[in-house]
Amino acid sequence: MPANDLALLIDAARQAGEIARGFVGGPLDVQFKAADDSPVTKADLAVNTRLAQMLRDARPHYGWLSEETPDDTARLAAKRVFIIDPIDGTRSFIAGEKTWAHALAVVEDGRTTAAVVYLPMMDKLYTASLGNGARLNDTPITTSAISAPNEAQVLATRASLKPEWWPGGLPEMRRSHRPSLAYRQSLVAEGRYDAMFTFRPTWEWDIAAGALILSEAGARITDRRGAPLRFNAAQPQADGLVAANPDLHGALLKRLT
Repeated sequence: MPANDLALLIDAARQAGEIARGFVGGPLDVQFKAADDSPVTKADLAVNTRLAQMLRDARPHYGWLSEETPDDTARLAAKRVFIIDPIDGTRSFIAGEKTWAHALAVVEDGRTTAAVVYLPMMDKLYTASLGNGARLNDTPITTSAISAPNEAQVLATRASLKPEWWPGGLPEMRRSHRPSLAYRQSLVAEGRYDAMFTFRPTWEWDIAAGALILSEAGARITDRRGAPLRFNAAQPQADGLVAANPDLHGALLKRLT
């Protein structure tokens, strides 16, 4: 059994990748959830089953929150909780693209302490543990130093650039997009993009892992109003997300609030 939570998450993410890759090119039995019409495939469920078995067997006293498991409020009484998205970017997975990820986090008292975002089709493994920095394939990563919104390359949906979100004025940013929120966070942590944001209610399993990778890479990450993120909430959603190096984050927030 791995000696620490990060090692456990790394092992689990790599096993998840092997399972998910086995479904690529085959029948996926795509279904749509009644709650939000989001897709789920046989691969999502198979990965979730394996992660639940492996992680909960290794740490039976940890709580559990996963996109593909009915929520059990017993997690609210647990000191430490696994927060998991078996496949983040399922639409990308269905489309045969590469930019989907496994997002795994351990949260203690509301704060992520260990995190992995793994893209198996690209063999990109982002990792972080609290106080020990962030890495991509074991190489340290840091955010960019761009501080002016008008110079920033950002990851966001088109809807996030509607003027009504920006009472302080919409910056002239260069926008790109990736389906996986966890991958968007990781790309900012890596310094390939300067900021990412989303203003819709955002599920914890999409962002808990990326939040630690970002902060350990030097980013500031908050909800869309600038409040700090806390995880393992009774309603496990954040009020949007804004992430960038501290100077750029502050400049963006001035335009948003």
